[in-house]
Amino acid sequence: MLIGPYTFAGISPWAVLVAALSSMVVGFLWYSPILFARPWMRLMGYDPDDKAKLAEMRKGAGKTYALAFVASIVSAVVLAKIIDITTVNTVLYGMKVGFAVWLGFVTTVQLTGALFGKQPTKLYLINTGYQRVCYLAMGAILAVWPQ
Repeated sequence: MLIGPYTFAGISPWAVLVAALSSMVVGFLWYSPILFARPWMRLMGYDPDDKAKLAEMRKGAGKTYALAFVASIVSAVVLAKIIDITTVNTVLYGMKVGFAVWLGFVTTVQLTGALFGKQPTKLYLINTGYQRVCYLAMGAILAVWPQ
């Protein structure tokens, strides 16, 4: 059901798009050499100095980024609906909702996967830290985006 000129069921598609894009920007920074690229690669079993392997990995990156973006859109839509239902409309409360969703759903699922996958704790912390920052940013954006 269309509500207002630019919303669908109380959710602004522009807000969802910007929130999803924000998670991609965070990911580009988080997993870049500036922050966690090298430790993440080592923990994933890749040699960060193997230029040939890195070039090979980059070849299939487009599809991976596209699917990750779709996943970000889905996350942003669900978070937007939660924020809409709870009538949250400030940055701080948007971040609190984002944090609660991350804590209750995202990090617990990631922890279970890390435990059964026997992943190193540092890898879990890098990955779930990224998700935490994403949900905080998305919550802030979605809470204050004009309807």
